[in-house]
Amino acid sequence: MASVKPKQPHGGQGHLRIIGGQWRSRKLSFPEAPGLRPTPDRVRETLFNWLAAHIEGAKVLDAFSGSGALYLEALSRGASMALALDANAAAISSLRHNLDLLNCATGQLLQSDALKYLDTQTPSPFDLVFLDPPFHQNLLPATCTLLEDKGWLAERAWIYTESETPPSALQMPAAWRLHREKKAGQVYYSLWQRG
Repeated sequence: MASVKPKQPHGGQGHLRIIGGQWRSRKLSFPEAPGLRPTPDRVRETLFNWLAAHIEGAKVLDAFSGSGALYLEALSRGASMALALDANAAAISSLRHNLDLLNCATGQLLQSDALKYLDTQTPSPFDLVFLDPPFHQNLLPATCTLLEDKGWLAERAWIYTESETPPSALQMPAAWRLHREKKAGQVYYSLWQRG
């Protein structure tokens, strides 16, 4: 019996589409890598509807940026600046290329482990934080604790999370309240507000 060959990614590239703002409908590529799963269009659309009144002029942190789908969407919709962190050099290189294509000067990029960065750098408060870490590594609780304890969050900051477990099972800082939550497939996505 012949063995079935695994499907090869075409060119090792994935594609995403910006769904709103100044770069609406722009299609961009990113490197395909294990665990890299861009937030789907329909989830992004729901999230940015939730955040519509809070994006313009916001300072944004995307702590596990991967493809950069959330980060680029926030910049497209008027964030005043955004910082993307990712440990994957290819992901950061691809994001740098996409920022150049979009002629965007307000996006900052850093190849770094998010936990190390948040634990060792001098904080600058962010209005909005995206947390979509690799699943099954228990990264979300530790990241949230660092954000809260080290002073990375503005007083009324919004925090978006994607997780494989329901929001009720996440150990979030006491100062955060759950604002909205939904489930898409096996992924729970939630919006929290500090204070």
